[in-house]
Amino acid sequence: MGGPVVASGEAELGGSRYDSWVALEPGADPAERRGALRRAHEAFTTAGRLERPVPVRPPVADSWQRSARARVSPDGAARVELCEDELAPYREGHPLSRAMPVIRELMGAYAVDGEHLVAVCDAQGRLLWVEGHPAARRRAQDMNFVEGARWAESAVGTNAPGTALKVDRPVQVFAAEHFRRPVQQWTCAAAPVHDPATGRLLGAVDITGGDRLAHPHSLAFVQAVARAAESQLALLAPPPATDSVRLCALGRDEALLIANGRTLRLGRRHSEILVLLAHRPEGLGGDELLIELYEDESVSPVTLRAELSRLRRLLGPDLLRSRPYRLALPIDADFGAVLRRLASGGVTAAMGAYAGPLLPASQAPAVVRLRRRLEDQLRAALIDRADPGLLSDWAHSPWGEEDLPVWRALAAALPGPRRAPVLARVRALDAEQSCATGSQPPGA
Repeated sequence: MGGPVVASGEAELGGSRYDSWVALEPGADPAERRGALRRAHEAFTTAGRLERPVPVRPPVADSWQRSARARVSPDGAARVELCEDELAPYREGHPLSRAMPVIRELMGAYAVDGEHLVAVCDAQGRLLWVEGHPAARRRAQDMNFVEGARWAESAVGTNAPGTALKVDRPVQVFAAEHFRRPVQQWTCAAAPVHDPATGRLLGAVDITGGDRLAHPHSLAFVQAVARAAESQLALLAPPPATDSVRLCALGRDEALLIANGRTLRLGRRHSEILVLLAHRPEGLGGDELLIELYEDESVSPVTLRAELSRLRRLLGPDLLRSRPYRLALPIDADFGAVLRRLASGGVTAAMGAYAGPLLPASQAPAVVRLRRRLEDQLRAALIDRADPGLLSDWAHSPWGEEDLPVWRALAAALPGPRRAPVLARVRALDAEQSCATGSQPPGA
């Protein structure tokens, strides 16, 4: 598939440039744009190419290509993964349930008056609440835009809540920019919502309706609602204990340290140091820490001492000690919580606490080993448990989209009628990985 020809963040349509995260540039004719998008979508889904000049915004083109790689069919409807009995207790315990009063207050009347829908999904793209105008809700049922359905981008293609989760930023999707044809009569805008203390992605808030939502104001509005939801969660959070120290390093390249009531965003090297010291509370000598941190064996101890000196100034003199280097207080690290829950057999709890790979961009030897150990143990536990819901959460996550063993386990765990699309994904991954290694896929 050919990539977009202009950089993300800026689009060129009709010779002019504008913010590509906004669905329509000033003065655009929605009906004319609908036609151009339908033609571009048809060309992409049948011939695997984008027309030139490119009539599709770069974020949409990128999303279409991800959808194609995930083998999403342009037709069909979303699959309901949480039945009524499962949905009620799940969303009652979800962090976003505490933000729903604010979301309803800000969006409820707007949605009803404008014949729109308000939807809130979890980090896996499952719709937990779908509210708004009754007629719009009835129409949305035709495409399974209903509570309990998964609208992750990897499951149903380009759509505002799923794509907002994927790129972790507010997104507007207009008409035939949606990858699936049954969704192309709608326009939607969505923004991700994060845990205000840790930055962990909790889900997204979305507004869905007609062409009027293609206005830039709807994108700004849904982003403001997401920020209000985060503020509400921060207000409702219990105050941290004065002596507690928390480290959040899963799914992020720069760790967050929450200590003494303040949150610090650490640089990459300081993140690696704190991960290692949290994992080794007994401490590490300078030579050992040097080996564990640096791929390049020529790095001198002076470089490490300078990094530790800067880290001590950042944290304060009472938290970081030396000879050996260690932390003065126990740290509650998110990756440690996952390992503890796995050790006690709490696979569901471990999966709930896993926000992604540990410092995914880090190449520090000890961090790489710990990251692989955590991934391998959690993957093995999921496959052994054979729970379709947990396996599906991993397979549809950004880090699990190409995890062939998990997709195979998911196919084996699902009942017959739900197995076909997963088997198609298994065959596609088999072919891709065989092509990459030069071997033949099974049955070739």
